[in-house]
Amino acid sequence: MTLDRLRPLAELVLDPMVAAADRIGLTPDGISVLAFGFAVAAAVGFSLATPVGYVVGALCVLANGWLDLLDGALARTQNVDSRGGDLLDHVLDRYADIVLVVGLAAGVARYDLGLLAVTGVLMTSYLGTQIQAVGLGREYGGLVGRADRLALIGLGAVVAAVVGGPIGPLSLSVVGYLLAFFAVIGHFTALQRFWGAWSDLS
Repeated sequence: MTLDRLRPLAELVLDPMVAAADRIGLTPDGISVLAFGFAVAAAVGFSLATPVGYVVGALCVLANGWLDLLDGALARTQNVDSRGGDLLDHVLDRYADIVLVVGLAAGVARYDLGLLAVTGVLMTSYLGTQIQAVGLGREYGGLVGRADRLALIGLGAVVAAVVGGPIGPLSLSVVGYLLAFFAVIGHFTALQRFWGAWSDLS
């Protein structure tokens, strides 16, 4: 169900972008930093909570997602993939996750939902890397992976640009419902990953 499973297919589509990045002298680490910059820009747009801010934020989230794929593909093309580069990529991805959720929460002043959402997001990512650390390989499974999360944030931001004010039974904004979803599903996905790894280790 998770879009992270489509990562190999997406990387095939990235070939022209990888070739272009290599020709102009970009480095994988530089692209990782650029991807984080787009995440920060998206968070600023979300914090404004205006239609323009949400649309610009959605476009920046899209750029962040594609660049997150591009850095690894470029590293393999240039044969410079390293543990240091992988560490930088993971650290910047986690900071990107944090700033995106904080930006969404700030825009609608729902820091309670933001706290629950960001802990769910971080635990999902933590379980993915911790499972790898115990020798089971990188885990991208579960209901909602990072690619799904970015897609939902981008889509939610576009909807929020069109729909203003509280809606639905809980009288939350579109962004409020998105944060609540991440809060619940994030922790559920983390536990799902934990249980799968625990079963494999038993």
